[in-house]
Amino acid sequence: MLSIHLIRGTPDLALKDPYSIVLSESVAKTFFDDADPIGQTIRINNKNDVKVTGVYEDIPHSSNFREMSFIMPWELYLIESEWIKTMNDPWGSNFTQTWAQIADHANMDQVSAKIVNVKYNKVSEDDRRYKPEVFLHPMAKWHLYSEFKDGKNVGGRIEFVWLFGIIGVFVLLLACINFMNLSTARSEKRAKEVGIRKSVGSARAQLINQFFTESIVVALIAFIVSLGFTYLTLPLFNQVADKKITLPWTYPTFWLIGLSFSIVTGIIAGSYPALYLSSFQPVQVLKGTFRVGRFASMPRKVLVVLQFTVSVTLIIGTIVVFRQVEFAKDRPIGYDRNGLINIYLQTQDIHKHFEAVRNELINQRAIVEMTEAGSPTTQVWNSNGGFTWAGKDPALAVDFPNNGVSHEFGKTVGWNFKDGRDFSREFASDSNAFVINEAAAKFLGFKNPVGEILTWNDRNYTIIGVIQDMIIESPYEPVRASLWHIDRYDNANLVILKLNPEMNAHEAIEKIKGVFTHYDPASPFEYTFVDVEYARKFSDEERIGKLASAFAVLAIFISCLGIFGLASFVAEQRTKEIGVRKVLGASVVNLWGMLSKEFLVLVSISLLLAMPLAWYFMHTWLEKYEYRSTISWWIFVVAAVGALSITLATVSFQAIKAALMNPVNSLRSE
Repeated sequence: MLSIHLIRGTPDLALKDPYSIVLSESVAKTFFDDADPIGQTIRINNKNDVKVTGVYEDIPHSSNFREMSFIMPWELYLIESEWIKTMNDPWGSNFTQTWAQIADHANMDQVSAKIVNVKYNKVSEDDRRYKPEVFLHPMAKWHLYSEFKDGKNVGGRIEFVWLFGIIGVFVLLLACINFMNLSTARSEKRAKEVGIRKSVGSARAQLINQFFTESIVVALIAFIVSLGFTYLTLPLFNQVADKKITLPWTYPTFWLIGLSFSIVTGIIAGSYPALYLSSFQPVQVLKGTFRVGRFASMPRKVLVVLQFTVSVTLIIGTIVVFRQVEFAKDRPIGYDRNGLINIYLQTQDIHKHFEAVRNELINQRAIVEMTEAGSPTTQVWNSNGGFTWAGKDPALAVDFPNNGVSHEFGKTVGWNFKDGRDFSREFASDSNAFVINEAAAKFLGFKNPVGEILTWNDRNYTIIGVIQDMIIESPYEPVRASLWHIDRYDNANLVILKLNPEMNAHEAIEKIKGVFTHYDPASPFEYTFVDVEYARKFSDEERIGKLASAFAVLAIFISCLGIFGLASFVAEQRTKEIGVRKVLGASVVNLWGMLSKEFLVLVSISLLLAMPLAWYFMHTWLEKYEYRSTISWWIFVVAAVGALSITLATVSFQAIKAALMNPVNSLRSE
């Protein structure tokens, strides 16, 4: 189904034996170096020996399956997981992913319509209240269209593709505007050239072709330069975007698209100059009576306004994105993640010797506390329905995230109690007890939840404590009503340890490694810091902020280049005027203000346009987050001051340079 390329072994026979395994190329290399792995034996989870029957080519980094290291038969999973065979209601569990390959002639929507009620018809009457539906999600949409709400696809990473694609187009448009502005600004210098060419018989079409050719040549040179720049900056981009993109030098399609895009860019950039410059009348130009009209500079001013409108919008957007990330980071998370590490269990050896491991590490002063858990503090791995309580609406169907833990969980993670008490080994009744969060207390509707009873799977559980809401899932969403209970079924998936703050972390981890390796020698010692796992929750938004800020800097830089060029041209055009004004007593400050005023007015107009646009787009973006920051007024002030300061700094160099010129040099020709 997945078209995996086997380097060794036969696809039809590789997984026929339940005790077989197919390895990725890199894993086979790690285990067996250059030796032939076929027929070799590997022990899985320190339980079952399996025989290597195949080796497949590593999955590319761009695939969702890139971390797949091996493949084993489903039958072996059933042999190792007795609980699957004893499930009361196999249709009520969602722990597996199911993939289907439909027939070539079949329609995806029609097949989905046929299977929509396949689960609904199998589950219990109580679970039918959830109205479960089954539908197909095409593999082609897994990466870009992976976000669902209420069973409906609402997009996904495709939003990033559109976002940065549109921003990229706007940045390219800014560069085109610069070309148009500077080309038309030099119109008087090229007017005589156009006049002479027309007088000796050149048609307007020939001139248009000439100007288009010039702009296309510039765009093609820029394309070549951009390839080098991309090659140099690609490692940094891959690091920020978490990709492994390479330049496809050998693909004809890449060159065809790149060259076509460059030509189209050249045509767009050269369109206005070609049509404008070729329209000059040769009689007026050569007689010296040609003058640029009073409104000839209006298109340039409009383009400058457009440039800074885009730039200021990007500045405001970048500030809002970073502020949203910081806003979520400052949200109270309900526990102390400092010094917490997760060690995911591969076997039951640590669980069997839990007390011995815990006591030994505490005695060595490597840790303060240690606990077992079914789920980490940063993810929900299990949720269940089937709960009843006093006052519950019989028609209500709800799933509660719940986590089976050991008694030391609260002391390890440092959760904060609002009411009641923590689990304790001194109370045997705690095996039938729940600790709930504030969201659950509110949802259940109890004024005083401690002491109330929840019934789950025909078993009564007493609520013994209410804790402050812990952020387990998205820091941008409301906390779901959640429950914690003592694990009675040996379903621990990991242990969480609180490092001793009085000991160096590296030294503490070395001691932990020694103890874990002693009690579970078959498993590699691997750990993760909880604060690192929590930080990953902000990775998408931080990536957006970094890329948006890079685009904003690029847009501002391009806009400043354009203004610098125009300021230079304006100063050159007004050289004699500046000389006369200096002779008549104008100061450098007066001349600087005269030359800067026009550009400050244009940027001010850009601000008036950019601010409502930025507010609309960023308000729409923030709307998708339940827990979000506000767009404060100071963001617009910072963007305005920044844009005006950058403009002044850019224009001032040319303005002051022109104002300091000796008027004798500019007036002696008169």
